[in-house]
Amino acid sequence: MLALSHLACGAPRSRDSASPGSRTVIQNKGSDSLVNVAQNWAEVYSEIHPSVAVAVSGGGTGTGIAALINGTADIANASRLMDDKEIELASSRGRTPFETTVGYDAVVVYVHKDNPLEEISLAQLAEIFGENGTSVRWDPLGVQVPGCKNQQLIVVSRQNNSGTYEYFRSVVLGSARDYRLGTYDLHGSKDVVDLVDRTPCAIGYSGLAFQTPKVKMLCVRPEGADHCVVPSVATAVDGSYVLSRPLVMYTAGEPEGEVKEYLDWILSDDGQCIIANKGYAPVRAIECTPS
Repeated sequence: MLALSHLACGAPRSRDSASPGSRTVIQNKGSDSLVNVAQNWAEVYSEIHPSVAVAVSGGGTGTGIAALINGTADIANASRLMDDKEIELASSRGRTPFETTVGYDAVVVYVHKDNPLEEISLAQLAEIFGENGTSVRWDPLGVQVPGCKNQQLIVVSRQNNSGTYEYFRSVVLGSARDYRLGTYDLHGSKDVVDLVDRTPCAIGYSGLAFQTPKVKMLCVRPEGADHCVVPSVATAVDGSYVLSRPLVMYTAGEPEGEVKEYLDWILSDDGQCIIANKGYAPVRAIECTPS
């Protein structure tokens, strides 16, 4: 297995021959959008299977994919699909990426809770977040934001190793346009929501699971539509919310052994109820007890 290791003294050994107390370690890296639920999965799984430890770290989708390609991760968490260059690079190193969808998410446009704006279109988002965008103030959008000096927009984005950054750019800005200069580019999904909470002038995007009562989620209107769609678990699953996306775990080839058992458990009712209780959409309809 790609980066499977054992916590034991001396040379690595298989589970069957491992001494009591040794544990198989699965290295799991990547998406900040998935890191909280991935940590929860790892904690619960290690309680069920004490001989297996899942080491989870974030850093962004790009970080996880790079680790998979370089052979330092067994599983890469991703909030976007691998691009052609990444797949080609992995293949050149003898690794064929295998994609397992583990849930669905909605990328939410967040504003301060006191902002009177209720909905926004994709075209308006492009002018706010895109290079040479025409929207720099709130009042042309038809609102006066309490506590926002000069009604000047503060645009909050993610760093460029983030899958959410790439996904939002692809859907909102298109392949020919980049983000505007002067955005606040933050490392984590939670960081975006926290900054919007503290900043009346701000607008930013982050995952549905990071919503709090201190910020407002905007209803988003797709191009050509006469109504907007509210981000939710249901609208992420059925695809009616235009900024919905799959959440993926990549392995180098079809998963085997401990990694396969772990991914099978993630896709089980128990694993899917964990992702549902974290605010994401499971891969299928299930009934779960709220955590």
